[in-house]
Amino acid sequence: MSLRPDTARQIDALVTNAQAAGHIPSLIVGVVRDGALAHVAAAGARPVPDADLQYRIGSITKTMTAVLVMQERDAGRLALDDPLRRHLPEAAAAGPVTLRQLLGHVGGLQREPDGPWWERNEGVDLTTLLTGFSTAKIAYPPHRTFHYSNLAYGLLGGALERITKTPWAQLLRERILAPLGMDRTTYPATEPFAPGYVVHPRHDTLREEPRTDTGAMAPAGQLWSTVTDLARWAAFLADPDPAVLAPDTLDEMCAPVTMTDRDSWRAGRGLGLGLHREGERVYVGHSGSMPGYLAVLDVHRTSRTGIVGFANSYSFRSGGLGALGRQLLTRLLDAEPAPAPPWLPADAPPPADVAPLTGRWWWMGIPLDVSWDAARAELVGTTPGDPASRYTPEGPDRWRGVSGEEHGEVLAVLRDDAGSPVALDIATFVFTRSPDDVP
Repeated sequence: MSLRPDTARQIDALVTNAQAAGHIPSLIVGVVRDGALAHVAAAGARPVPDADLQYRIGSITKTMTAVLVMQERDAGRLALDDPLRRHLPEAAAAGPVTLRQLLGHVGGLQREPDGPWWERNEGVDLTTLLTGFSTAKIAYPPHRTFHYSNLAYGLLGGALERITKTPWAQLLRERILAPLGMDRTTYPATEPFAPGYVVHPRHDTLREEPRTDTGAMAPAGQLWSTVTDLARWAAFLADPDPAVLAPDTLDEMCAPVTMTDRDSWRAGRGLGLGLHREGERVYVGHSGSMPGYLAVLDVHRTSRTGIVGFANSYSFRSGGLGALGRQLLTRLLDAEPAPAPPWLPADAPPPADVAPLTGRWWWMGIPLDVSWDAARAELVGTTPGDPASRYTPEGPDRWRGVSGEEHGEVLAVLRDDAGSPVALDIATFVFTRSPDDVP
């Protein structure tokens, strides 16, 4: 779905102004809607931006490493609460730090591995990375506070290699990039790509930055991609392909592990994903940087809308790419809110065994209205002021909550001697047909 002309002009203007104010050689942003790249806005000429031009995505790589970990969890080959040392015995210095804590940056690890700055120097292998890992790399006890750690993702990548007996880059290609058709997302830079620069703060000359192989730290920030490919990844995060990752698992990744902004609760971390609250909306995604490059990915999952973007400069003179991405996404959603899905009548009344469960029930003076969603074969229960809870059948007179307040709880149908339903027992709260009945 393309953007309305006025919305497209607003997006284009914001990108053009950001490039000029930020002194960015090459800036490009893509808008993702309903699984497709809907609009591209670009500015600059060193080089001229293009949707098929590669830039380095930096820490957006972490979102893919996190999905690989969750795939292994779903396959039963690891548990998120496994200590790291179970899979990397050489990392025994991590003590009780778990995979879950590393994914959410609450494991207490320092930000960087020892040695020269890993982003701008040729990387070391996993054995060397682990040799340099000691208790000195633990900055805080686990879950004491949020502390962003690139090192954590290097170690998670190492754990994946040990568990799968497959190099991380191969695992990524086989499990994510190939299935999603992300052929222009690669480990090394692959022509055509944009050179990355540091822009001199006083005379605006460009210093080209090295394009390094980060070795064992690759799972934290190695990859290169394009607007077209990263749009596919944004579409996946909005609405995942079950062949790659179960939708429920991606929902789990988007649940907060910690708040990173404890004063206003505007930012947090899930399992490998950043969370940002803008008004009443929550965006999931990640930013990225490597020497000479910045990247952004933000998705509003409810509307299946996202923003991806790249700059081939290590900083903006004014503003920043992460803030620009959220500004663009908010502007887009304000200008073109997602339309409500059309209401459609049901083809038939509820099944004979379901119809008696619908209608109004009572508990402690609180009404519960139960209806039937034929399209999804679910009971829907609503109480005043609360989100609807949905239930799927689990057995005779037994339903399981799959969303809302009662997610995970059991709804049991209670019947009289004649077999008629007289009450609904939801997690020991017994709803009856009359408000006069004592629960």
